Amino acid sequence: MTGIAKNPGTDRTPKQVRAGFLRRLCGQWQLALMSVPMLLYVLLFNYVPLFGWSNAFKDISNERGTLIAFLRGDSPANYGFNNFINLFKPGAIPFTGAIRNTLAMSLINLVMGTVSSVLLAVLLNEVRQKAYKRTVQTVTYLPHFLSMVIVVGMAKIIFDSNERTPGPLNSLLLSTGMLQEGPDWLGQAKYFWWIVGVINVWKEVGWGTIIYISAMTGIDPCLYEAASIDGAGRLQRILHVTLPGIRSTFIILMIMNIGHLLDTGFEIQYLLKSSGTQQVAYTIDLYVLEYGTGKQIDYGLATAAGIFKSIVAIVLLTGANFISKRLSDDSLL
Repeated sequence: MTGIAKNPGTDRTPKQVRAGFLRRLCGQWQLALMSVPMLLYVLLFNYVPLFGWSNAFKDISNERGTLIAFLRGDSPANYGFNNFINLFKPGAIPFTGAIRNTLAMSLINLVMGTVSSVLLAVLLNEVRQKAYKRTVQTVTYLPHFLSMVIVVGMAKIIFDSNERTPGPLNSLLLSTGMLQEGPDWLGQAKYFWWIVGVINVWKEVGWGTIIYISAMTGIDPCLYEAASIDGAGRLQRILHVTLPGIRSTFIILMIMNIGHLLDTGFEIQYLLKSSGTQQVAYTIDLYVLEYGTGKQIDYGLATAAGIFKSIVAIVLLTGANFISKRLSDDSLL
Protein backbone atom coordinates (compact mmCIF):
# COMPACT_ATOMS: atom_id res chain seq x y z
CA MET A 1 0.00 0.00 0.00
CA THR A 2 2.40 2.66 -1.20
CA GLY A 3 -0.33 5.19 -1.89
CA ILE A 4 -1.01 5.89 1.82
CA ALA A 5 0.74 9.06 2.98
CA LYS A 6 2.49 8.93 6.34
CA ASN A 7 2.23 11.62 8.97
CA PRO A 8 5.68 13.25 8.96
CA GLY A 9 5.38 14.02 12.69
CA THR A 10 4.84 10.46 13.90
CA ASP A 11 8.31 9.05 13.23
CA ARG A 12 10.41 11.97 14.49
CA THR A 13 13.03 11.30 17.10
CA PRO A 14 13.05 13.23 20.43
CA LYS A 15 16.04 15.17 19.17
CA GLN A 16 14.12 16.29 16.09
CA VAL A 17 11.14 17.26 18.26
CA ARG A 18 13.35 19.45 20.48
CA ALA A 19 14.98 20.99 17.42
CA GLY A 20 11.57 21.83 15.96
CA PHE A 21 10.43 23.38 19.24
CA LEU A 22 13.56 25.53 19.48
CA ARG A 23 13.14 26.59 15.85
CA ARG A 24 9.56 27.74 16.46
CA LEU A 25 10.60 29.45 19.70
CA CYS A 26 13.35 31.40 17.95
CA GLY A 27 10.91 32.38 15.25
CA GLN A 28 8.59 33.89 17.91
CA TRP A 29 11.26 35.36 20.18
CA GLN A 30 9.31 38.62 20.61
CA LEU A 31 6.36 36.79 22.18
CA ALA A 32 8.69 34.65 24.28
CA LEU A 33 10.45 37.78 25.55
CA MET A 34 7.12 39.37 26.51
CA SER A 35 6.22 36.30 28.60
CA VAL A 36 9.45 36.40 30.65
CA PRO A 37 8.21 38.92 33.29
CA MET A 38 5.06 36.89 33.93
CA LEU A 39 7.09 33.68 34.08
CA LEU A 40 9.44 35.23 36.64
CA TYR A 41 6.45 36.50 38.64
CA VAL A 42 4.89 33.04 38.79
CA LEU A 43 8.19 31.38 39.72
CA LEU A 44 8.97 33.94 42.42
CA PHE A 45 5.57 34.09 44.14
CA ASN A 46 4.11 30.64 43.40
CA TYR A 47 7.00 28.18 43.29
CA VAL A 48 9.84 29.61 45.38
CA PRO A 49 7.65 29.73 48.55
CA LEU A 50 7.11 25.97 48.22
CA PHE A 51 10.56 25.47 49.75
CA GLY A 52 9.09 26.84 52.99
CA TRP A 53 6.68 23.92 53.21
CA SER A 54 9.38 22.00 55.05
CA ASN A 55 8.64 24.20 58.09
CA ALA A 56 5.38 22.29 58.55
CA PHE A 57 7.41 19.26 59.61
CA LYS A 58 9.59 21.14 62.10
CA ASP A 59 9.06 22.45 65.62
CA ILE A 60 9.17 26.22 65.09
CA SER A 61 7.22 27.63 68.03
CA ASN A 62 7.20 31.02 69.72
CA GLU A 63 10.02 30.08 72.06
CA ARG A 64 12.81 32.60 71.75
CA GLY A 65 15.62 30.11 71.22
CA THR A 66 13.79 28.19 68.52
CA LEU A 67 12.71 31.37 66.73
CA ILE A 68 16.23 32.80 66.70
CA ALA A 69 17.56 29.51 65.36
CA PHE A 70 14.95 29.63 62.60
CA LEU A 71 15.88 33.19 61.64
CA ARG A 72 19.55 32.23 61.53
CA GLY A 73 18.75 29.41 59.16
CA ASP A 74 19.51 26.60 61.61
CA SER A 75 17.50 23.44 61.07
CA PRO A 76 15.08 22.75 63.95
CA ALA A 77 14.43 19.23 65.10
CA ASN A 78 12.25 17.01 62.95
CA TYR A 79 8.65 17.28 64.14
CA GLY A 80 6.94 14.81 61.81
CA PHE A 81 3.22 15.32 61.28
CA ASN A 82 2.64 16.75 64.76
CA ASN A 83 1.81 20.20 63.39
CA PHE A 84 -0.97 18.72 61.26
CA ILE A 85 -2.28 16.81 64.27
CA ASN A 86 -2.14 19.95 66.43
CA LEU A 87 -4.29 21.80 63.91
CA PHE A 88 -7.35 19.87 65.03
CA LYS A 89 -6.64 20.05 68.76
CA PRO A 90 -8.53 22.59 70.91
CA GLY A 91 -6.67 25.87 71.14
CA ALA A 92 -7.02 29.62 71.48
CA ILE A 93 -8.12 29.76 67.85
CA PRO A 94 -9.95 26.52 66.88
CA PHE A 95 -8.93 25.47 63.37
CA THR A 96 -12.18 23.58 62.85
CA GLY A 97 -14.08 26.81 63.49
CA ALA A 98 -11.93 28.57 60.90
CA ILE A 99 -12.75 25.84 58.37
CA ARG A 100 -16.48 26.17 59.12
CA ASN A 101 -16.42 29.95 58.73
CA THR A 102 -14.36 29.78 55.54
CA LEU A 103 -16.65 27.21 53.89
CA ALA A 104 -19.81 29.06 54.93
CA MET A 105 -18.68 32.43 53.58
CA SER A 106 -17.21 30.86 50.43
CA LEU A 107 -20.45 29.03 49.63
CA ILE A 108 -22.48 32.20 50.19
CA ASN A 109 -20.10 34.16 47.95
CA LEU A 110 -20.16 31.41 45.31
CA VAL A 111 -23.94 31.12 45.10
CA MET A 112 -24.74 34.83 45.39
CA GLY A 113 -21.87 35.88 43.13
CA THR A 114 -22.64 33.37 40.38
CA VAL A 115 -26.39 33.98 40.36
CA SER A 116 -26.03 37.77 40.36
CA SER A 117 -23.37 37.76 37.61
CA VAL A 118 -25.39 35.50 35.31
CA LEU A 119 -28.60 37.42 35.98
CA LEU A 120 -27.01 40.81 35.32
CA ALA A 121 -25.31 39.50 32.18
CA VAL A 122 -28.61 38.13 30.83
CA LEU A 123 -30.42 41.39 31.55
CA LEU A 124 -27.70 43.49 29.91
CA ASN A 125 -27.66 41.15 26.91
CA GLU A 126 -31.34 41.90 26.36
CA VAL A 127 -30.81 45.66 26.43
CA ARG A 128 -30.80 47.20 22.96
CA GLN A 129 -29.70 50.73 23.93
CA LYS A 130 -25.91 50.48 23.65
CA ALA A 131 -25.25 53.72 25.56
CA TYR A 132 -27.31 52.58 28.54
CA LYS A 133 -25.76 49.10 28.40
CA ARG A 134 -22.21 50.47 28.46
CA THR A 135 -23.06 52.85 31.29
CA VAL A 136 -24.43 50.06 33.46
CA GLN A 137 -21.42 47.87 32.70
CA THR A 138 -19.02 50.64 33.65
CA VAL A 139 -20.83 51.51 36.87
CA THR A 140 -21.07 47.87 37.99
CA TYR A 141 -17.47 46.81 37.36
CA LEU A 142 -15.76 49.95 38.73
CA PRO A 143 -16.02 48.72 42.38
CA HIS A 144 -13.71 45.85 41.42
CA PHE A 145 -10.83 48.34 41.33
CA LEU A 146 -11.55 49.83 44.76
CA SER A 147 -9.34 48.94 47.70
CA MET A 148 -10.95 46.58 50.21
CA VAL A 149 -10.22 49.15 52.94
CA ILE A 150 -12.39 51.69 51.11
CA VAL A 151 -15.15 49.12 50.49
CA VAL A 152 -15.26 48.05 54.15
CA GLY A 153 -15.24 51.71 55.23
CA MET A 154 -18.28 52.35 53.04
CA ALA A 155 -19.98 49.23 54.43
CA LYS A 156 -19.42 50.42 58.01
CA ILE A 157 -21.11 53.71 57.17
CA ILE A 158 -24.06 52.02 55.43
CA PHE A 159 -24.64 49.42 58.16
CA ASP A 160 -23.96 51.77 61.08
CA SER A 161 -26.40 51.12 63.93
CA ASN A 162 -25.69 54.20 66.06
CA GLU A 163 -28.97 55.30 67.66
CA ARG A 164 -28.25 59.03 67.33
CA THR A 165 -26.83 58.95 63.81
CA PRO A 166 -27.90 55.64 62.22
CA GLY A 167 -26.53 54.60 58.87
CA PRO A 168 -28.49 54.89 55.60
CA LEU A 169 -29.90 51.35 55.90
CA ASN A 170 -31.27 51.77 59.41
CA SER A 171 -32.49 55.28 58.61
CA LEU A 172 -34.49 53.88 55.68
CA LEU A 173 -35.94 51.04 57.73
CA LEU A 174 -36.90 53.35 60.61
CA SER A 175 -38.37 56.06 58.37
CA THR A 176 -40.62 53.61 56.54
CA GLY A 177 -41.85 52.11 59.81
CA MET A 178 -40.67 48.62 58.90
CA LEU A 179 -38.71 48.42 62.17
CA GLN A 180 -39.07 50.21 65.48
CA GLU A 181 -35.40 49.73 66.35
CA GLY A 182 -32.48 49.39 63.96
CA PRO A 183 -30.58 46.07 64.19
CA ASP A 184 -26.91 46.01 65.13
CA TRP A 185 -25.81 44.72 61.73
CA LEU A 186 -22.08 44.72 62.38
CA GLY A 187 -22.20 43.60 66.01
CA GLN A 188 -24.29 40.41 65.77
CA ALA A 189 -22.82 37.16 64.52
CA LYS A 190 -25.98 36.06 62.68
CA TYR A 191 -25.62 38.88 60.13
CA PHE A 192 -21.86 38.71 59.55
CA TRP A 193 -21.63 36.01 56.84
CA TRP A 194 -24.44 37.58 54.81
CA ILE A 195 -22.96 41.07 55.03
CA VAL A 196 -19.65 39.67 53.76
CA GLY A 197 -21.55 38.04 50.88
CA VAL A 198 -23.35 41.27 49.99
CA ILE A 199 -20.08 43.23 50.02
CA ASN A 200 -18.37 40.69 47.76
CA VAL A 201 -21.30 40.66 45.33
CA TRP A 202 -21.38 44.46 45.13
CA LYS A 203 -17.64 44.59 44.51
CA GLU A 204 -17.28 41.75 41.98
CA VAL A 205 -20.64 41.33 40.23
CA GLY A 206 -19.71 43.67 37.37
CA TRP A 207 -16.37 41.97 36.81
CA GLY A 208 -17.97 38.53 36.62
CA THR A 209 -20.66 39.85 34.30
CA ILE A 210 -18.04 40.83 31.70
CA ILE A 211 -17.04 37.19 31.24
CA TYR A 212 -20.61 35.99 30.70
CA ILE A 213 -21.43 38.85 28.32
CA SER A 214 -18.33 37.93 26.30
CA ALA A 215 -19.59 34.35 26.10
CA MET A 216 -23.02 35.55 24.98
CA THR A 217 -21.52 37.49 22.08
CA GLY A 218 -20.29 34.17 20.67
CA ILE A 219 -23.80 32.75 20.37
CA ASP A 220 -24.95 32.48 16.76
CA PRO A 221 -27.66 35.15 16.10
CA CYS A 222 -29.37 32.66 13.77
CA LEU A 223 -30.40 30.67 16.85
CA TYR A 224 -32.34 33.66 18.20
CA GLU A 225 -33.95 34.22 14.79
CA ALA A 226 -34.96 30.58 14.52
CA ALA A 227 -36.41 30.64 18.04
CA SER A 228 -38.40 33.79 17.21
CA ILE A 229 -39.77 32.20 14.04
CA ASP A 230 -40.88 29.21 16.08
CA GLY A 231 -42.83 31.55 18.35
CA ALA A 232 -40.45 31.70 21.32
CA GLY A 233 -40.81 34.77 23.51
CA ARG A 234 -37.99 36.67 25.18
CA LEU A 235 -38.00 34.50 28.28
CA GLN A 236 -38.05 31.32 26.21
CA ARG A 237 -35.11 32.56 24.11
CA ILE A 238 -33.17 33.21 27.31
CA LEU A 239 -33.95 29.75 28.69
CA HIS A 240 -33.36 27.77 25.49
CA VAL A 241 -30.71 29.80 23.64
CA THR A 242 -28.81 32.18 25.93
CA LEU A 243 -28.31 29.98 28.97
CA PRO A 244 -27.32 26.84 27.00
CA GLY A 245 -24.95 29.04 24.99
CA ILE A 246 -22.96 30.02 28.08
CA ARG A 247 -23.01 26.56 29.67
CA SER A 248 -19.36 25.83 28.91
CA THR A 249 -18.21 29.14 30.37
CA PHE A 250 -20.41 28.62 33.42
CA ILE A 251 -19.00 25.14 34.07
CA ILE A 252 -15.36 26.23 33.69
CA LEU A 253 -15.84 29.16 36.05
CA MET A 254 -17.71 26.97 38.51
CA ILE A 255 -14.90 24.41 38.56
CA MET A 256 -12.34 27.16 39.18
CA ASN A 257 -14.46 28.71 41.93
CA ILE A 258 -14.91 25.36 43.65
CA GLY A 259 -11.13 25.04 43.74
CA HIS A 260 -11.07 28.35 45.64
CA LEU A 261 -13.67 27.39 48.25
CA LEU A 262 -11.11 27.71 51.05
CA ASP A 263 -9.73 30.93 49.61
CA THR A 264 -12.31 33.38 50.90
CA GLY A 265 -9.57 35.82 51.93
CA PHE A 266 -9.09 37.75 55.11
CA GLU A 267 -9.36 41.46 54.26
CA ILE A 268 -13.11 41.87 54.81
CA GLN A 269 -13.12 39.63 57.86
CA TYR A 270 -10.09 41.30 59.41
CA LEU A 271 -11.41 44.83 58.88
CA LEU A 272 -15.07 44.13 59.66
CA LYS A 273 -14.88 41.81 62.69
CA SER A 274 -15.70 43.00 66.18
CA SER A 275 -15.90 41.45 69.63
CA GLY A 276 -19.41 40.17 68.87
CA THR A 277 -18.51 38.62 65.52
CA GLN A 278 -14.99 37.38 66.20
CA GLN A 279 -15.99 33.70 66.43
CA VAL A 280 -17.70 33.70 63.02
CA ALA A 281 -15.15 35.97 61.31
CA TYR A 282 -12.05 33.81 61.68
CA THR A 283 -11.05 32.15 58.41
CA ILE A 284 -8.13 29.88 57.55
CA ASP A 285 -6.19 32.87 56.20
CA LEU A 286 -6.70 34.74 59.47
CA TYR A 287 -5.59 31.62 61.34
CA VAL A 288 -2.37 31.52 59.30
CA LEU A 289 -1.88 35.25 59.79
CA GLU A 290 -2.35 34.95 63.56
CA TYR A 291 0.14 32.13 63.99
CA GLY A 292 2.53 33.43 61.33
CA THR A 293 2.82 37.08 62.35
CA GLY A 294 0.68 37.54 65.48
CA LYS A 295 1.40 37.15 69.18
CA GLN A 296 1.14 33.36 69.06
CA ILE A 297 3.95 32.82 66.58
CA ASP A 298 4.27 29.22 65.41
CA TYR A 299 5.61 29.06 61.87
CA GLY A 300 5.30 25.28 61.71
CA LEU A 301 1.59 25.35 62.62
CA ALA A 302 0.88 28.25 60.24
CA THR A 303 2.67 26.44 57.40
CA ALA A 304 0.73 23.24 58.12
CA ALA A 305 -2.55 25.17 57.91
CA GLY A 306 -1.50 26.62 54.56
CA ILE A 307 -0.56 23.19 53.21
CA PHE A 308 -3.89 21.77 54.39
CA LYS A 309 -5.71 24.52 52.53
CA SER A 310 -3.72 23.90 49.32
CA ILE A 311 -4.27 20.12 49.41
CA VAL A 312 -8.01 20.51 49.94
CA ALA A 313 -8.15 23.03 47.06
CA ILE A 314 -6.40 20.55 44.74
CA VAL A 315 -8.79 17.77 45.77
CA LEU A 316 -11.85 19.98 45.25
CA LEU A 317 -10.62 21.19 41.87
CA THR A 318 -9.79 17.68 40.66
CA GLY A 319 -13.08 16.27 41.96
CA ALA A 320 -15.19 19.00 40.38
CA ASN A 321 -13.36 18.57 37.08
CA PHE A 322 -13.85 14.77 37.19
CA ILE A 323 -17.57 15.07 37.90
CA SER A 324 -18.00 17.65 35.14
CA LYS A 325 -16.16 15.44 32.67
CA ARG A 326 -18.36 12.45 33.55
CA LEU A 327 -21.62 14.41 33.32
CA SER A 328 -20.78 16.52 30.27
CA ASP A 329 -18.04 17.15 27.73
CA ASP A 330 -16.94 20.37 29.47
CA SER A 331 -13.96 20.24 31.79
CA LEU A 332 -11.01 22.37 32.85
CA LEU A 333 -8.29 19.70 32.62
